[in-house]
Amino acid sequence: MVEKRLFGTFGVRRNCEMMVLTPEFASRLAASYGSIVQGTVAIGGDTRTSTPMLKHAITAGLLSSGCDVVDLGILPTPAIQYAVRNYYDGGIIVTASHNPPKYNGLKFVDEFGIGTPDDMEIEVEKLYFDEEPIRASWDKIGEVFTNESIIKEYIAETLKRVDVEAIRARKLKVVVDCGSGAGSYTAPYILKELGCEVTTLNCQADGFFPGRDPEPIEPNLQDLIATVKNLGADIGLAHDGDADRTICIDEKGNFILGDKTFALVEKHMLKENGGGIVVTTVATSQAIYDIAEEFGGEVIATAVGDLLVARKLKDTDGLFGGEENGGLIFPDFIYGRDAAMTVAKILEILVKEDKPLSELVAELPVYYQEKLKIECPDDQKQDVMANIANEIKDTTDFELDTTDGVKILKEDGWVIIRPSGTEPIFRCFAESDSMDKAQEMANWGISLVEKYKN
Repeated sequence: MVEKRLFGTFGVRRNCEMMVLTPEFASRLAASYGSIVQGTVAIGGDTRTSTPMLKHAITAGLLSSGCDVVDLGILPTPAIQYAVRNYYDGGIIVTASHNPPKYNGLKFVDEFGIGTPDDMEIEVEKLYFDEEPIRASWDKIGEVFTNESIIKEYIAETLKRVDVEAIRARKLKVVVDCGSGAGSYTAPYILKELGCEVTTLNCQADGFFPGRDPEPIEPNLQDLIATVKNLGADIGLAHDGDADRTICIDEKGNFILGDKTFALVEKHMLKENGGGIVVTTVATSQAIYDIAEEFGGEVIATAVGDLLVARKLKDTDGLFGGEENGGLIFPDFIYGRDAAMTVAKILEILVKEDKPLSELVAELPVYYQEKLKIECPDDQKQDVMANIANEIKDTTDFELDTTDGVKILKEDGWVIIRPSGTEPIFRCFAESDSMDKAQEMANWGISLVEKYKN
């Protein structure tokens, strides 16, 4: 396999503060992509300050390659994926998801709204670096259109997939924190349509993200947690910058790990459908496998990346999928992580089960996790991984899985050490039957990275 020069786990992300992600870069990259698609390409993005600049640049690049462009505006990533799957030949999404404000990126999707496959990304890079994109003659330059109705359609299609009347009848008290990201245009409105008593935090679109960092991790959600407790709300909900992930806070103010949300929805989906294929990644909890075994599901594991999960769901006609970070995929609707559908489904589960979220989570298989990260230059990542794998093979009898990074399986749990595809860091996730063991394994994983990086 040819090593990619630009693309990471999903798309290309860069720092806009130092102008690494320039209009010139974005325009040529878009022209390279457009040279392959040669059709109508939808574009949209999140609320970052650099998004309008980059949208104009990629529009120019696409037009120059002969593509028509449909500008969908500022909206969640899954809404753009929905639009492409149903109406267009491809799409470019301007977002850096959960990364800090100075970052932005370009996510490229195919005609199904799934992140572009490796072979297409390599072809785009070849055009960008080694050849020349197609440049249309004056009479073949593409045209620009707008479609401002996609957000309303996306909200309506989300609501079609749950029991709206049952949810409305409960009048749930909900606090939602959109982090000033793209979910500000969808989440509060969906919750209102579902008859909830809604309190909003950080639901004003603002690319400086003044209320909190875009990543919905526990330290960034203390205001949400406090508000849920103070108001006696049924649930708290938080999105990342482009609203493809949802994190839940239960009625007691407890932060619910993303894979517990995954397990909860998986259980409901398998019961509702009498079983089915569930796709996840090698970094997801053993609870997913336990629930599948109990309720007639089959689990398929991929390398980390929601586009890989989505593609496998499409190839296997899977029922449901997702990742441990709160990104859930409902493939009958969108081939990608979808925060809006996740919110609607979780509220439906609360109503149908007639139990508080804390009780529903307590009924799930119990495992403990620790998640750490450590800086590591990109050019050292491959060597670090190879050295760790060699050490484990040579000095232990632990089982080794190299589907993505290095996953070390022990009798009482596992630890996965893998390089980020978007940042110069290694992520280290560990899971065990006690918190102490999980922390010990995660720290051991970090020590292995420290041992081999320069």
